[in-house]
Amino acid sequence: MKHYKEFNITAEPFIPEILSGLMWELEITGISEEVNCLKVFATEGSDVSTEKISRLLNKIVAEKMIFTFSVEENLIEDKNWNEEWEKSVKVIEVSDKIVIKPTFKDYQAKPGQIIISIDPKMSFGTGEHQTTKLVLQFLETNVDNGIKALDVGSGTGVLAIAAVKLGAAYAIAVDNDEWCYNNGRENCGLNVVNKEVDIRLGEIKDIPENNFDLIMANIQKNILLDMAEEIKCRLKPGGLIILSGLLYNDEEDIVKKYSSLDFEMLEKKSLDEWIALKFILQ
Repeated sequence: MKHYKEFNITAEPFIPEILSGLMWELEITGISEEVNCLKVFATEGSDVSTEKISRLLNKIVAEKMIFTFSVEENLIEDKNWNEEWEKSVKVIEVSDKIVIKPTFKDYQAKPGQIIISIDPKMSFGTGEHQTTKLVLQFLETNVDNGIKALDVGSGTGVLAIAAVKLGAAYAIAVDNDEWCYNNGRENCGLNVVNKEVDIRLGEIKDIPENNFDLIMANIQKNILLDMAEEIKCRLKPGGLIILSGLLYNDEEDIVKKYSSLDFEMLEKKSLDEWIALKFILQ
């Protein structure tokens, strides 16, 4: 009987998007995102180990992206991991208006609903994480027809796709991970927004445009602090930014930094221990 290694990873805070992206640096065969842990799979003969995973996680502890973590290793019988993963992916009703679904799940749309089809790679979320939901809820009431939007650290591209479906004329989605780039392009095709959403591989410093009405960034605090000036110089005066990937105790530092750059905080949304903040550039 063929076996696989299974590693159960927990962290505080639990940010599956960051953890998943990190794990793909190893020679793993798949990832399954659970409610409060990440399951990482590797072949029995691979050199993936608890020690190697811990070394990677210690790097983001040093960068203060997470505070603590644990890794539990098991040897399990082989399965069809893609089939197992698809079972765990759900249709997500973000609000009464916005629904995110994978193509392999059925959903009967209600009148007025916007359906966003997202088939993520196994390394990226589907919109189930609280921070993604918070940004989408902000977008629902803050996207005016015809605006131009930028999504920084775009992952699956779900936020840029949602912005266009809510009325934005054009959106750029940028991520420095090639898996995100490819998956974002695939998801734009699924939603028939290839012309309206421009998926780019890179970072915010690689974006030459400086006339955005709305900028979204769902990333951890230290990166949001580091890119604050880059965000400002790409936003129109009077433009909005929506920031998430944040915990309650991150709010003070974020508000202090962005206020020093002539941003005024207008609104906060929260879900469990996570928050999203909306600012306007004065």
